[in-house]
Amino acid sequence: MIVVAAVIERGDRRILIGQRRREDTSPLKWEFPGGKIETDEEPEAALARELREELGATLVRCVEMGRVRHVYAGSSMPVEIRFYAAEISEDNIEPKCFEQIAWVLPRELGDYDFLDANRVLIAQLATGKVKSAELLRNARASN
Repeated sequence: MIVVAAVIERGDRRILIGQRRREDTSPLKWEFPGGKIETDEEPEAALARELREELGATLVRCVEMGRVRHVYAGSSMPVEIRFYAAEISEDNIEPKCFEQIAWVLPRELGDYDFLDANRVLIAQLATGKVKSAELLRNARASN
């Protein structure tokens, strides 16, 4: 299974995270918005669809930040998560499938109980090793 996830950073450096609903698998864990790629769907198209469905947001552009393969407890099937630095057109979003959302500074990410597969990226964002807005700027400059 392949999953896409968006790291959306505002101008004030805050990053959007969402808390899974109580009735979801891994209830109340935090994650980046995104979801499964459907059959014959390109990753960027899946990300755009998921952001529309989850937040009512329009994807402007994205650039891949990295990939993680993870096997969750109780499962034998690995999940590949593709993380994208993403820009959306909306200033106001509507969390449609999260218990709650939060805009947090990178250094605050470690204060939230994230899904295990996000841990490496969380550490990279928190320490400034990876900066999603910078990746988007660099991608724009090279095009």
